[in-house]
Amino acid sequence: MTPSDFSNTLLVLAGLAVTELLPQPVRLDSDLILNLLLPILVFQAAINTDVSRLRTTLKPISLLAGPGLVIASGITALVLRLALNMNWIPALLVGTILANTDTISVIAVFKEVKVPDRLSTIVEGESLFNDGISLVLFSLILQAYTTGSLTFLGGLQQLFLVVVGGSLLGLAIGYLCTALFVALSDDPLSGILLTVAVAFGSFQAGQFLQVSGVVVVVVAGLTVGNRGLSQTLSASSKITLLNFWEYADFCVNTFIFLLIGLEVDLLQLWEIIPTIGLAILAYQLGRILSVYPLLGLSNCIDLPIPFRWQHVFFFGNIKGSLSMVMVLSLPATIPGRTDIITLVYGSVLASLVVQGLSLPWLVKRLNVTPVSKTQQEIEAAQSQLIAAKAAQAELLKLHDAGVLSKSMYEEMRADYQIKVADAETQLRQLNGRRSHTQRLSYGRTVKLNAIKRQLLMVERSALNDAVRKRIISAEIVSSQIEAIDNQLLSLED
Repeated sequence: MTPSDFSNTLLVLAGLAVTELLPQPVRLDSDLILNLLLPILVFQAAINTDVSRLRTTLKPISLLAGPGLVIASGITALVLRLALNMNWIPALLVGTILANTDTISVIAVFKEVKVPDRLSTIVEGESLFNDGISLVLFSLILQAYTTGSLTFLGGLQQLFLVVVGGSLLGLAIGYLCTALFVALSDDPLSGILLTVAVAFGSFQAGQFLQVSGVVVVVVAGLTVGNRGLSQTLSASSKITLLNFWEYADFCVNTFIFLLIGLEVDLLQLWEIIPTIGLAILAYQLGRILSVYPLLGLSNCIDLPIPFRWQHVFFFGNIKGSLSMVMVLSLPATIPGRTDIITLVYGSVLASLVVQGLSLPWLVKRLNVTPVSKTQQEIEAAQSQLIAAKAAQAELLKLHDAGVLSKSMYEEMRADYQIKVADAETQLRQLNGRRSHTQRLSYGRTVKLNAIKRQLLMVERSALNDAVRKRIISAEIVSSQIEAIDNQLLSLED
């Protein structure tokens, strides 16, 4: 079990223990949970996601997070409806909640067990967009319960409108925030306040305009994380801001798992253990029937995903804090709300314990990434080179700003230059060991394409800046930008 899963399990058990000591049950406002806790979880995940990595795996991510979520939710709801004779609304709500995946637990496993970057990227991307789509479906089901009617075509139309509308609004807010970052002159505290305002403000703006608040937060967070933070803030300010959001996410997760323990009746939990087992089988069946067929389809239209990777996608659908938030946000008027909370709680707890404990062992057994010792040494040398180069760049900025004297700058730069030279020597020697076939391997090709893509984006940004500053005319630059765009598209393909 990863440290994250272990701590979450302990928090839930602590909540159960506290409940037994309270004179009366604690009742929580579902609107408070939805409006206060949800934006923090979603925004933190979005600003830490690299869009350039997502582009290379967009097809499998789209299939898993879109049709995959709908299929898994529907199959889970159907099994619960037939086996437990649940009404359709509660069954669909539980199906949607349990179709959601928790990226934190899986990525924690990937830190312990080395996996390919592409596998890790697909898992992160699926979880991020899975969160948005599942919450949109969740809202539509609640709306159908409230209004008493929602046709299939009407639901699809509304789904399209709230997702597209939320995406456009999120882009607008994200780019506005990026412009404000420039005006803040690299002030980390102001940057934190600005991102907090974006996280909560974008969610409320989405709710007010009747589009998906979660989609707005996801898109705004992606825009801020990939443009606002990377292009306007210094390394120290960016670390301060990201550390704040990591801490906020930790606090929210802590609070959520304590809350769920307060909401659950321990005696009732014991009585429905067979029902919890059935719910686990239902969502695992839904996952099987969504992952393997859709990734088989993805292999026909995109770079193949090895079959052993697909087992990781199936067994890695660990449930976590977002499922807790969704079930706690259920209105008090939902029939059998207490039973639903207990059912989801038991399923999440079992998922954290069983899947969280087994996933590292499974990843090792599948041997998804047989990394050679030479490759490990190359990556170690690359990390040293990247860190030393970044430090030298920061030293130059400090020298140019007058913070460092020339003698101190040259002395400190020389220390880092020794590390740079040592790393470059190691890389030359290690690359010399590789055969021609290894040099043309898939992993190396992907890495080179990523570097080429980054350089092309830098070229495009420099040309756009030159046009904006009226150094050169847009007419002269347009053909060059078009050529760069074509090269980027060819790299995407």
